[in-house]
Amino acid sequence: MAGTLWIVGTPIGNLGDLSERARSTLAAVDLVVAEDTRRTGRLLQHLGIAARQRSLFEGNERERTPSIVAALLGGESVALVSDGGMPLVSDPGYRLVSAAVEAGVDVRVIPGPSAVLAALVLSGLPSDRFAFEGFPSRRAGERRTRLAELAHEPRTLVFFESPRRVAAFLGEIATAWGARRVAVCRELTKLHEEVLRGTAEVLAARLAGETLRGEVVIVVEGDRGERGADLDAAIAQARSLVDGGMRKRDAARAVGERTGVAANALYDALVDGGA
Repeated sequence: MAGTLWIVGTPIGNLGDLSERARSTLAAVDLVVAEDTRRTGRLLQHLGIAARQRSLFEGNERERTPSIVAALLGGESVALVSDGGMPLVSDPGYRLVSAAVEAGVDVRVIPGPSAVLAALVLSGLPSDRFAFEGFPSRRAGERRTRLAELAHEPRTLVFFESPRRVAAFLGEIATAWGARRVAVCRELTKLHEEVLRGTAEVLAARLAGETLRGEVVIVVEGDRGERGADLDAAIAQARSLVDGGMRKRDAARAVGERTGVAANALYDALVDGGA
């Protein structure tokens, strides 16, 4: 009988965030496949787990996937982990999971911490619909092209970025998209966790010349386009209805039907604005 491939979420900083299910699975499997065996080794040592490890990173994933799938088909159970957070999310593992699924291996997930979701919910920006963009290209021309492609994307956007390039990237966002609200989230779940909020232009100026440390996630407001002024007007109409005694949800729905502005956006604005 084939073994099981477990996709295991691990802490992005605070070791207390590791679930008991993740802990017991890492202790029980035959093999832990890790992005960096040294880093995962420290985590396993902290947990008191002596597990056999094998590395799987961008440079060797294609080469090593067949042998790991063979081990699974031979009955071994395998846990796939990244350096932190959920594997496959801007981390290695997609080729392995895809190959395991194709081979008929039982693949299961143990959800865990995610820098993407942690930053999104901390940002204060709309979280009902979002798109994860990963790391922007290091080539200036490719970054500009991608920003142009995303210019009218209405969903909140989440990026990873090197701390050395945050200010420059925020400046590019300001140039390409104008006064977008942004949250720069640094060292999430760690002792020096920090969230900076403001427009891309203001934060770019604030961080210019600074040397940030740690892992950084940038959350950017989606495009409001011409709907921005429409939204402000619709919020004012909804607030007027609430002042007249109507419930927030009903006011948002009524104005949304009349103006075409999303009722959820109106309701969130009423709640945030204390109407």
